[in-house]
Amino acid sequence: MAWTSYSLDQKAQQLVLDARQRDRDAMAATGKRKNSLNQSFKMRESVAYGLERFWGEHLRLQLKEPDKSLYWKETWDALVEVMQQSGITVPNDRVNVDNTLAVKAMAQKLWQINKEDQRIILAVLTQLCDCIVWWTQRYKGSAELNTNETEDEG
Repeated sequence: MAWTSYSLDQKAQQLVLDARQRDRDAMAATGKRKNSLNQSFKMRESVAYGLERFWGEHLRLQLKEPDKSLYWKETWDALVEVMQQSGITVPNDRVNVDNTLAVKAMAQKLWQINKEDQRIILAVLTQLCDCIVWWTQRYKGSAELNTNETEDEG
């Protein structure tokens, strides 16, 4: 069996850059500081609680914190894509927080993944979140919300 990185580091970097840009755009539009990048650390911590809890966090944030919700969902989507490349299918139904039956059905699908695949998926999710935290630490700071910064700077 050959080792494959599945570009986790590159995917993590892009997720962080996208979240950073959303924060900057939100601040430019509203004048209010948004910091969905802090979710990176929460993502890494939540891996220990299992796939269904990690997946469900985007639903919890969906109504009150849509940018944070999107960051979680994009991270889940990246995990699903990586696992698909490895030959493991991870459920990824489109679910609205108000649809209790759909939420329950998706959680059931996640709980039904066999134990070996769950362990592999959690290991990959852990590594993806570690990469996300690393990139967050590199890009976070006072310059992150400088809306006057051009693409060529920094």
